[in-house]
Amino acid sequence: MAKHPKRGPAPIVGVMQQKIFGLPVDRDIIFSNHKEIYKKRVEKRQRGLIIRLPFLKPFLAGDEKILLVTTGHSPPTIFEKMGLGWLFVYLKRSLLVFTDRRIFHVPTTPIYRYRNSIAQILYGSCQSITLKGRALVITYSSQSVTDKFFSIAGREKKKIRDILTKVPIGGDGKTSTGRIHLCPQCAAPLFVSRSACQRCQLTFKSGTKATILAILLPGGGYLYIRQPFLGVVAAILEVLLLIGIGSSLSDMTNGVTSSATLFAGTSILFIITKLAAVVHTRVFIREFVPSPKVVTFQGLNAQTA
Repeated sequence: MAKHPKRGPAPIVGVMQQKIFGLPVDRDIIFSNHKEIYKKRVEKRQRGLIIRLPFLKPFLAGDEKILLVTTGHSPPTIFEKMGLGWLFVYLKRSLLVFTDRRIFHVPTTPIYRYRNSIAQILYGSCQSITLKGRALVITYSSQSVTDKFFSIAGREKKKIRDILTKVPIGGDGKTSTGRIHLCPQCAAPLFVSRSACQRCQLTFKSGTKATILAILLPGGGYLYIRQPFLGVVAAILEVLLLIGIGSSLSDMTNGVTSSATLFAGTSILFIITKLAAVVHTRVFIREFVPSPKVVTFQGLNAQTA
């Protein structure tokens, strides 16, 4: 007797076929490998990432579908490349969500929790999107600007290359250029020159206030922008340096000439530490940290694409 091929689970029909945890997806793509073959391990991985995105639904356009979710690191500044080292892994984790219209960039906590910060990259605004090693390099059409997302998950690299052959990169040149942050309360585009959303008036942390607190209080700038780990590390370092400065100054007044070198060294290091805190907190400010700790979406479904 001829053997019949094993059948998979019965297909899901209707609206639920296109939704995972309430989010619209293209099941034929999201649960398959780069050869468009369904893989159970791919489905398990994607479900594990999608469950972290319940906030995303109102940012999606009406008929927009998610094709892939992967992990990576947000583009670093030169300062971060030079000064952070291993902290880069801790601080810059993010999720990248590929849809049929754009890429959502979601800066997260070290355990991939949403930080009420989200940006979009419209395919139509890109001149090219390529993978170089484990870096996703995006060049924008009308700007001499490139974003490079590091540490893209290796298991999704081939799938990303396949997806990039299917999406409309380039377009008519009329779309907004660059990576645009969106208001976490209403999905309106945000602008660096403004401290509040033009549509819903949600306010964001101030670069000026972050600078003042970073200068006046040990770890103050980091604590203000809700980076407690960095705040504690910076505070401990600054306090230790202040103790060193005070001790060497006391020795100098008692005639210990060798303390002058220690005083100069610790003073210079303290100033460098303060300047680094100022620069770094202002880098985080660019990700639009909301003033309220809890933000609830209040707008209509986003039609920004």
